[in-house]
Amino acid sequence: MTGEVFHVESQTWHGRKGVVSNQFRYSIDYILLNTEEPVRMPYLFRRNKLGLCSLFDRDYGGQPGHGSGSQWVRKVLQQFRLPQPERIMLLGQPRFWNYVFNPVSFWLCYNSKSELSFVIAEVTNTFGERHSYLCHNSDYKPIATQDILSANKVHYVSPFQKIEGSYSFRFDIRNNRIGIWIDFSDLTAGGVTATLTGRIKPLTNASILRAMMKRPFGSRRVLSLIHWQAFKLWWKGERYRIRPEPQETDVTR
Repeated sequence: MTGEVFHVESQTWHGRKGVVSNQFRYSIDYILLNTEEPVRMPYLFRRNKLGLCSLFDRDYGGQPGHGSGSQWVRKVLQQFRLPQPERIMLLGQPRFWNYVFNPVSFWLCYNSKSELSFVIAEVTNTFGERHSYLCHNSDYKPIATQDILSANKVHYVSPFQKIEGSYSFRFDIRNNRIGIWIDFSDLTAGGVTATLTGRIKPLTNASILRAMMKRPFGSRRVLSLIHWQAFKLWWKGERYRIRPEPQETDVTR
């Protein structure tokens, strides 16, 4: 899947656990590409340039607006003394009308045998803060579809969810589709389950225009839907938690 930009027209589903229940399903657009090599781009897509649909390295790999793309990924792996991947793919929401908000994007790291070895999940809250979770098997074997990878949650994502708890990640990344499952469980049987599923197809001018017609506000729509769900939780009586100081470290393993 190198040398080309891919469009993942996805569905995301969130289901809340605990006393106050809430669930929703929305459609969402992701871009999948290798950020370290030249790629064939349709006319309406731009890389590090303004366009109807675009992707900027500074939006990924570090704090929002100050990222360094895949260079950051390689530094993180070096920091944790992990082998460098042969290929790094980015799965993230693009800019539409020069605006982007990525609640979660993923760096997919492949070895020389094209096996998925590491995943870095970049989680961004609506306050502009980001924390990343480095996912891999404890024995460093390639990540299989049945593998469940765990990490302690340390980042304030929602004022209606506790920070204390743990994530479980599962990844099913294939040539023609993706499936990502994230389960957060807190210490009181609460939490939330989130999924991202979709088909991988080449990004074309037609698919960009189709996405603009279906979801004309891009990730502005995503941000507004997040606030709408937060309002519903507040209306249902869920407790609002004050945002603490962000973590000093950017990555949790």
